[in-house]
Amino acid sequence: MAKILIIDEDHSVCKTLSTYFTERGYEVHTSATGTDGLNRYVETSPDVVILDIRPPDIDGFTILEDLREDEENVKVIMVAADHDMDTTINAMKAGAFDYIRKPINVDELHSVVRKALQAGEMEKKINDLLTKPPFHFKAGDIIGSSREMSEIFKTIGVVSQSKTTVLIQGESGTGKELIAKVIHRNTSPHEPYVAVNCSAIVETLLESELFGHEKGSFTGAFSRKLGKFELARHGTVFLDEISEMSLNLQAKLLRVLQEMEFERVGGKDRVKVSARIVAATNKDLKSLVEEGKFRDDLFYRLNVVTINIPPLRERREDIPPLVDYITAKINRDLNKQILRISDDVVEIFLKYHWPGNVRELENLLVSAIVTAKGQILIREDFPDFLDSMQKKSNEENDDATTESGRLLKLDEVEEKYIRKVIKASSTKTKGEICEILGISRPTFERKLEKYGITFERE
Repeated sequence: MAKILIIDEDHSVCKTLSTYFTERGYEVHTSATGTDGLNRYVETSPDVVILDIRPPDIDGFTILEDLREDEENVKVIMVAADHDMDTTINAMKAGAFDYIRKPINVDELHSVVRKALQAGEMEKKINDLLTKPPFHFKAGDIIGSSREMSEIFKTIGVVSQSKTTVLIQGESGTGKELIAKVIHRNTSPHEPYVAVNCSAIVETLLESELFGHEKGSFTGAFSRKLGKFELARHGTVFLDEISEMSLNLQAKLLRVLQEMEFERVGGKDRVKVSARIVAATNKDLKSLVEEGKFRDDLFYRLNVVTINIPPLRERREDIPPLVDYITAKINRDLNKQILRISDDVVEIFLKYHWPGNVRELENLLVSAIVTAKGQILIREDFPDFLDSMQKKSNEENDDATTESGRLLKLDEVEEKYIRKVIKASSTKTKGEICEILGISRPTFERKLEKYGITFERE
């Protein structure tokens, strides 16, 4: 039988709550003062404390502090008539499990009590983890035991023996730069690693950023500036979002890759390139070449060794270790002590599509851990995510049936989905539609022909 301690000087509140929770099978103890409440806590060891924020003798925050000194994970639900923002924020900062406003909605309070008890039970089940770090974390690790990731590890080992150009392809959030950093760490760890986001710098500045410039070469060039290729020395230059580079700059980069030297903007001296070049993109460069948006000669220069990172949905067996690793990272970065994620939440993660890949998983865990009330992440810590999952599930069920309720065959579902994407993307080109569908241009053309779908946009 779960035990509840109520500390509130209002006799009617104590009586109402005592009756309510006793009728529902709880053992209830009440105190009218903070001093008596602290004594009753020691005597009864309650599972949950319902604490009025302003007892007559001791400030509620002082009581909360004393309770947490005795038991750090004590589940205290603070109750107050104050509706101001600061009081609520301070209660949660001080370690309250939740904050309920008066007049009390007993059903709402009961729901919070159940959540507190659930969190407490899960913490007790893994109490042995309290004395040791729950997860292993080492900065820069790539997590994955799937066959696809094992092949990537092998490729990294091979390319680390030389300074050949590497092209990394993968959806947004798959960890392309992490792969680049691991290659660098295993090749020239004591040399600089220099990253350039080709989509974040305007074309007029990108050339100077890459190759540097001489004094007076353009307005504002008050002194010589070394570019990324020079700054990298014998290390690594990481060109992120290479697909966003203009055709003009692509030609200049091609010349650098062919000759392994360049000239600063406004300069005449030839500068040798000693760094390894690693390029990355979240687009299919081969399709962009077919569409005339990327130089074929540069593509073949970059495509010496290609690492294709699979999306998270294609390596679901890596999700549990990724969850553990990311949780350990967040614990370290935010000074948190999350012990684990409940098994039912991990099961939900395994069924999710993860369009944002590992980055989406990390952002989701950060959000949950920051707001978590216990040391175990449970379903209630992911309300928006679970609502989104339910909505998506309902939509998928609609897509998989006809109006009469008949389940569709796989080809029928595919045709229905392709038509839906085309209709919803009325302003997009074939290449952009292919990117949404996650298929190549030739595959898209075959499916249009197979299902008799007319597509006139280019």
